[in-house]
Amino acid sequence: MAEQTAHPEMPTRKAPVPGPREATKPDSAVVRDALGVGIAVGLSGFAFGVTSAGSGLTLLQTCVLSLLVFTGASQFALVGAIAAGGNPFAAAAGAFFLGVRNAFYGLRLSQLLALPRFVRPLAAHWVIDETTAVALAQPTRRSVRIGFTVTGLTLYVLWNLTTLLGALGAEAIGDTDAWGLDAAGPAVFLALLAPMLRTATERAVAGLAVVLGLGFLPVLPAGVPVLVAALAAPAVLWLKGRAIGGRTDTARHTDGAGGTGRTRAPESGRTKVPETGEAPRKGKGEDR
Repeated sequence: MAEQTAHPEMPTRKAPVPGPREATKPDSAVVRDALGVGIAVGLSGFAFGVTSAGSGLTLLQTCVLSLLVFTGASQFALVGAIAAGGNPFAAAAGAFFLGVRNAFYGLRLSQLLALPRFVRPLAAHWVIDETTAVALAQPTRRSVRIGFTVTGLTLYVLWNLTTLLGALGAEAIGDTDAWGLDAAGPAVFLALLAPMLRTATERAVAGLAVVLGLGFLPVLPAGVPVLVAALAAPAVLWLKGRAIGGRTDTARHTDGAGGTGRTRAPESGRTKVPETGEAPRKGKGEDR
């Protein structure tokens, strides 16, 4: 039988190169990463339970907050404002604004997860910093779903369990202020926030927020300084925009004045004639 040979004119089709979203990752590696994040952060629920009970909330109120709210920063902000004697509505408003970021996380995760409609309301309750970070780090939709589910389930169970243990422990030891446990909540919050401040703009926003919060603390009701501190972000971004706009205007002015701006390219095929009107002399050896 004659051997079959490929037609010389037919191009050989190359195998598609997998893109960054098509790379594979073992399920076990995804589960391991998700469990690490869920366990590490879930144990900090103990600090919230202690802080909440020390702020005057009952055991039932503390546990219900973790079950229904399930966003650490907002929970700490709420009980902190209540402990300081603030208005419950102002405290709830501060907690709400801290939790608004989860809505933006959901916009991105809804595209990556592509869950059925009846599952989305349940999954939305787990859209927080940690589940978003683990999900966005995965290369495929399967691994995104695994990472999100394992992180959310682990963190939800541990957070609520340690919240209960923390609240029970706070009731057992009595006055949490005498033990200094009232600072546990802010300390945990700062520990989670500090590694996220990577750029100069983020550090400027955090610094200005601290100045505004502490500056208005003696003159405004409890819970309101948190809302004032939220103005730090638009203020810093506005100043940054003004600075960028100023540099752009300076560059345009310099270019227009003929100073140190960009040099125009000479017209192709033409030689610039001096201002005297004389034609340029040709060099030796050039065609006449």
